[in-house]
Amino acid sequence: MKKFWRYALLIGLGLAFIYTIYFLAQKSKQNPIVYETQQAGYTTIIKQSLATGTIKPREEVVIKPQVSGIVDELYVEAGDNVVRGQLIARVKVIPNMVELNNAQNRVETAQINYNTAKLEFDRNEKLYKQGVIAIADFQTVEQRFKNAAAELKAAKDNLDIVREGATKSSGKESLTLIKSTVTGMILDVPVKVGNQVIESNNFNEGTTIAAVANMSDMIFEGLIDESEVGKIKQGMDLIITIGAIENQKFDAKLEYIAPKGTEQNGAIQFQVRAKVDLNSDFFIRAGYSANANIVLERRDSVLSIPEGLLQFANDSVFVEVETGPQQFEKRPVKLGLSDGITVQVLEGVTTEDKIKIWNQAQL
Repeated sequence: MKKFWRYALLIGLGLAFIYTIYFLAQKSKQNPIVYETQQAGYTTIIKQSLATGTIKPREEVVIKPQVSGIVDELYVEAGDNVVRGQLIARVKVIPNMVELNNAQNRVETAQINYNTAKLEFDRNEKLYKQGVIAIADFQTVEQRFKNAAAELKAAKDNLDIVREGATKSSGKESLTLIKSTVTGMILDVPVKVGNQVIESNNFNEGTTIAAVANMSDMIFEGLIDESEVGKIKQGMDLIITIGAIENQKFDAKLEYIAPKGTEQNGAIQFQVRAKVDLNSDFFIRAGYSANANIVLERRDSVLSIPEGLLQFANDSVFVEVETGPQQFEKRPVKLGLSDGITVQVLEGVTTEDKIKIWNQAQL
């Protein structure tokens, strides 16, 4: 029995040895690595910096009432186009009872003074015409009568303002009629009919009736990191991409760089602003989020290769150019502008050279 197990073990070891020899022989017969190649070509390389922000109108005007009251009628809604002077809303004045009572009392007092002054004026006018009194005495009475008439008119105008928001005798349109001060599009109407509104004055900015803006003059306003702000300057070109409009880019021109940065999430950011060249095929809404690629450098139609073809050794950079079937030689290259993916080649290769893709995973 022991001999049986001894022979079985020897046979197993022999089979394992034979299999190992077979496996190594098959592995040595595997095909050698075949490297693919790629040729240089002409392309446009753009080195750029990224700023994030929004698209907004250059000027947005808020319309506020000049009298306090209740919104009685609205004549526009968001999205409507208006011209300067067009009626937007009408406000119904709800007078303050104290002010109304004081204004009415002032009118009554002024009316009494006027009636008294008129009687005196009429009496002295007859006496003056009869030559009974001197002209100086008559002029004094006449002046008191004119003052009383002026005070009565002022009191009535004040009562009209308290009641209606404007005087009837002024010949001007009522302050209760709210009109647009600019030509543009209504962006927002934050009030509804029946809402109470407060007039704009020295102590209160007032209630906004509507916001109006010129939608044909749009700007990009965003933030750029302090590490990039030193590379940009006014007048640079920008390429704007808007999240809401896919596969479309808009040109812009950098107009403003903030002289002072602000801290945002632990990093210093600088505000930038650029004028956007609009495309009539697209309607750009205020508040769209957008990214601006600021063009730092640009090379049009230059000889270039993917950066993944480059190899580095010590302080030199080179590529491997095919000289025969799967035979390559190292060739130093001189590089120009790079965008991180594609690099400009100034010297070393031509469009005819086949460059070894030494690391396929990088391309």
